[in-house]
Amino acid sequence: MTSVIEARTLTKVYGPKTAMEVRALDGIDFDVHEGEIFGLIGADGAGKTTAFKIIAGVLEPSSGSISVLGRPARASRDQVGYLTQPFSLYPDLSILENLQYAAGLRELPEEQFHERRSHYLRLFDLNRFENRLASQLSGGMKQKLALCCALIFSPKILLLDEPTTGVDPVSRRDFWDALTNLAAEGITIVVATPYFDEAERCHRIALVESGKIFEIQAPAEFRAKLGLTRLGVTTKNLARAETLLSSPEIADSGIADVQRFGDRLDVLVPSAEEGERLVAQELRRGGMEVESLRRNSPTLENAFVATLRQMRGREKLSVFPELSSQRSVDASSTVGIGAYGLNKRFGSFQAVKDFHIEIHYGEIYGLLGANGAGKTTAIKMICGLLQPSSGEVELLSRRKGLRSADARSQIGYMSQKFTLYDDLTIGENLDFYASLYGVPEQLRQRRKDWVLEISGLSGQAGMVTRQLPGGWKQRVAFGAAVMHEPRVIFLDEPTSGVDPLARRVMWRMINELADHGAAILVVTHYLEEAEQCNRLGFMVAGEIIAQGSPHEVKAGMRGKVVEVEPDAAAVEQAMQPLREKFGAGRVSRFGDRLHVVVDELSGPDDVDRFLEQQGIAAKTSAAEFSLEDVFISLIENHRHEVPQ
Repeated sequence: MTSVIEARTLTKVYGPKTAMEVRALDGIDFDVHEGEIFGLIGADGAGKTTAFKIIAGVLEPSSGSISVLGRPARASRDQVGYLTQPFSLYPDLSILENLQYAAGLRELPEEQFHERRSHYLRLFDLNRFENRLASQLSGGMKQKLALCCALIFSPKILLLDEPTTGVDPVSRRDFWDALTNLAAEGITIVVATPYFDEAERCHRIALVESGKIFEIQAPAEFRAKLGLTRLGVTTKNLARAETLLSSPEIADSGIADVQRFGDRLDVLVPSAEEGERLVAQELRRGGMEVESLRRNSPTLENAFVATLRQMRGREKLSVFPELSSQRSVDASSTVGIGAYGLNKRFGSFQAVKDFHIEIHYGEIYGLLGANGAGKTTAIKMICGLLQPSSGEVELLSRRKGLRSADARSQIGYMSQKFTLYDDLTIGENLDFYASLYGVPEQLRQRRKDWVLEISGLSGQAGMVTRQLPGGWKQRVAFGAAVMHEPRVIFLDEPTSGVDPLARRVMWRMINELADHGAAILVVTHYLEEAEQCNRLGFMVAGEIIAQGSPHEVKAGMRGKVVEVEPDAAAVEQAMQPLREKFGAGRVSRFGDRLHVVVDELSGPDDVDRFLEQQGIAAKTSAAEFSLEDVFISLIENHRHEVPQ
């Protein structure tokens, strides 16, 4: 295969010959093939963005070599499109004006500009909005426009640095379908992503850690080498079961990992039979019984976490200092967060319609929806930051005095946008929040140290906040939002751009706060993360159209899921005819497999016969609904039921 990018002992050192020397890249070697989607996955600060800047020719390496299209990287910039991590658009320009500006920078002839503009705007379904300002676009539309701007001059290589962070699953699916088509046309794509469902869609992935590359493999090979089985375990008290199965003694007996979700535990074991026996035995010792147990293959995230633990050791569990245990409320009857018939209109536009939820103390509720569905508007109304047009709010088990100082001191809110002050140090930000929320003087230093510890920034209180990568900023913002131990917590995309190990640390803390009685509302676009909520609400066009536990919403879906596993080269070939036959919203890609939602009377044999008629060889089998299947099906069904 033709290599279009070749890196040999590539090294980048910031602050050389000083005490602050940082080796962002430390002698890495890799090749990227023509027409390949090549993924870089790694923790925050691993060196991915530095690698992108060197490939793009905007940063010189300290040593080593980089060849792009057979030339030095700087000489190949006219053939490389680069979508940077922050939005790279001009908010006061329209879609068309942003495209014209990008084309002008590349001195694209007018005739070619008009032809390509029409092609890409149609491809990304933006042609109806070309006069809309970029500032008025949803997150998904912004990223599609940014990709159009990067493609307008027909580059041979496309660099995408976390292109879908904060973008909803439907838009992410459409975005990745477009990338797959571009790769099929011969464009080489290098992408960094914190989402493992996206990493599954790459031809090969490279694991980057501390400036080094440790693995380069196809996602399926990366998963297979783990050699473990994933057991989905349900029992009465998940918190207690997690503690029992996570003890060092049990780990030595054959349990490799335990991860808690909203209605189950995922337990990784070397032997399925022995693991099932051990789980049942340990739960019985703790006075519990296994309600259900299901075997599954490990995920790519499981493999990634296991590999990082081999290199770093297990992550340290940070305990919240002096967490109160006085909230022994009856979670089944006491409402911590309630909204009853909330409506919000902006002129003639209704952003939220008849919004109704009840979240009990001790419960984690996940609010899911596409960009622009009204989730953030609903949260702002419940928090008292926005006045509803009609409806009633209940907070802290009361419906009056919600704006009082006492009520506000018991609320934690982490907004979608970063909420700390860039010009202050991390320590100064934490001092400000501790003072604002009235954290007792005797606890402040311990709580500050705890935030720094869970953020991976112990000893760095003097660092100016703007110097932090996005994922680290999110961790500090989360710590600042909960350091006063609020009874009611609102988290709007708390782990956006955060790497998997840091996500686990944050979710352990979220679960710990819920276990001690906090009512928690989480907005997330990462559906693997949504599985960690006790209940979910799906929001479309301002209203909630489905609610329930992760298991309940999956069980309530109409139809069946058929998993299709074509030959690796035939995934794209199979996807298009399946979408034409069953509908675009009923076919989704999951790495090297496809999920097809069929009606109750159909099954794997029907899909198998159809593919055979198309001359496509594939294995088909019955599968369970994933949350992505549920999310996409609900939204697509709603689009067909409600006139646009």
